[in-house]
Amino acid sequence: SPDCQQSRRIPPSPRLCPPNQSERFVFITEWYDPNASLFRRYELLYYPGDGSVEMHDVKNRRTFLKRTRYDGLHLEDLFIGNKVNVFSRQLVLIDYGDQYTARQLGSRKEKTLALIKPDAVSKAGEIIEIINKAGFTITKLKMMMLSRKEAADFHIDHHSKPFFNELIQFITSGPVIAMEILKDDAICEWKRLLGPANSVVARADAPGSIRALFGADGIRNAAHGPDSFACAAREMELFFPSSGVCGPANSAKFTNCTCCIIKPHAISEGKFGTIWRVFRDAGFEISAMQMFNMDRANVEEFYEVYKGVVSEYNEMVTEIYSGPCVALEILQTNPAKTFRELCGPADPEIARHLRPGTLRAVFGKSKIQNAVHCTDLPEDGLLEERIDVLFYSLKN
Repeated sequence: SPDCQQSRRIPPSPRLCPPNQSERFVFITEWYDPNASLFRRYELLYYPGDGSVEMHDVKNRRTFLKRTRYDGLHLEDLFIGNKVNVFSRQLVLIDYGDQYTARQLGSRKEKTLALIKPDAVSKAGEIIEIINKAGFTITKLKMMMLSRKEAADFHIDHHSKPFFNELIQFITSGPVIAMEILKDDAICEWKRLLGPANSVVARADAPGSIRALFGADGIRNAAHGPDSFACAAREMELFFPSSGVCGPANSAKFTNCTCCIIKPHAISEGKFGTIWRVFRDAGFEISAMQMFNMDRANVEEFYEVYKGVVSEYNEMVTEIYSGPCVALEILQTNPAKTFRELCGPADPEIARHLRPGTLRAVFGKSKIQNAVHCTDLPEDGLLEERIDVLFYSLKN
């Protein structure tokens, strides 16, 4: 759109030559030490030539980690505000460590809002797959129910239009899925992926676009994206407020439900959309969901029922707090039993032999990185109670 073209920020030119072994990027990072209850600062050096990392303790001015190859970190992960994991230690990138890094990587990422509307929530898996394949990173995600006031604030630019009431009625007719997505030139790239606002026009002019594939008309057009930096900032503040004000309520029902957590490795590998489609095709309803990061103390509390029972308890804890997860509330008659059957045995190798069509057989890598967490036993009442606690704590 014209607004989009006027508002775009020209990103630095990409490096056309392959990185050499000596090139490095430096960031200042923070890590929360739960034992000392304080934040520690490290200088993180990343060498794209061989994917190695090095860390220095800022306060004590000494080497914390010698240069070591680490396949879990990539150049696209390196931007201010992101959380990365280096050997199971979650680091927040808070600043550039030198001018070269700031010049090369500064301001190359841009955030925008991606909103899946009520008419396309059933197709959210496909839309999320498209988002991931287009190179976007989903940094925030939440299923919400908008009040009439929130809907009016969202559509404030259309207040005087004759179709305003229809817009409000539609956007409050069911849950929406709000996402903060990240990419170079994200605002314009997301608008291009969406296609023309009217889905009928989109099918003629941009047949592969999201609105052409999943929308019906100019109002029921599957998804939304802001046109400018100002719009993106305003709309992201509405859905993901930074001021401590409560945003739109989540859509959790807290009854006749079970819990699923899509684990960090599956999120980072771009499997979330595909897993969503498996849930839907198996007859499950996802009634609430939210992306979140947990610290070790939170995970230990959530997994308390497994402590001393499961030998891999410590590794399970480390995996869950190693990156963003997505928690889902799953509805179906007798959901705990049937959902466990869909997930399959905890060990993916066993699952691939005994139940090859299950989630863990298809998406799992190991007993720790087994794609999803689900409640293991119907009598796990304590863990089921924590489903309510989890979504209640996340709803703000």
